[in-house]
Amino acid sequence: MAASIAASDVKTIILACEAGMGSSLMSVNSLKKKLKAAQVTGITVIHMPAREVPANAPLIVVHKGLSKLVRIKAPDAVVVTFNHFLNDPAFDKLVKTFVEKGTVTASPE
Repeated sequence: MAASIAASDVKTIILACEAGMGSSLMSVNSLKKKLKAAQVTGITVIHMPAREVPANAPLIVVHKGLSKLVRIKAPDAVVVTFNHFLNDPAFDKLVKTFVEKGTVTASPE
């Protein structure tokens, strides 16, 4: 697992979920809105089941309960975890990192 990635190197954020429905889709839309409101451009947010995450994914945002699976599927990815599908501080921290052109750091295992 990569420990970090420069925000400027990120073109796609994968929000991985269990089944691809309901609350995880709301998380994707919320993250897109937060990025847009912060005027962060050039980043695509996509939604996919954790079991389908590509091995070469650079940045994956996933519920803490699915982080082990994602880390197995994409061992070199920076994995950012969250606990709550909406209004989790991890989403705001991620957006702030993009605004500040900082470094996205992986969540602890």
